[in-house]
Amino acid sequence: MTDHIASYGRPEPELTLAELRGNSARMAPHWRAPAAAAPAPVPPSLIHGVVVEPSSVRLIAATAEYGA
Repeated sequence: MTDHIASYGRPEPELTLAELRGNSARMAPHWRAPAAAAPAPVPPSLIHGVVVEPSSVRLIAATAEYGA
């Protein structure tokens, strides 16, 4: 069994890093993604079934000391 891959058609040209970066920079404007809409806030009355262990509550409550 051989370790080479058969090439079909023309071989791809070897590109330098500078050429690859230039090609990418030219393609970037064609691939602009639309701005993501900010998620709407959820009122606390719609949040159901969340269970937080007492040890986690103490941990979160203690972190307020670090932010002050």
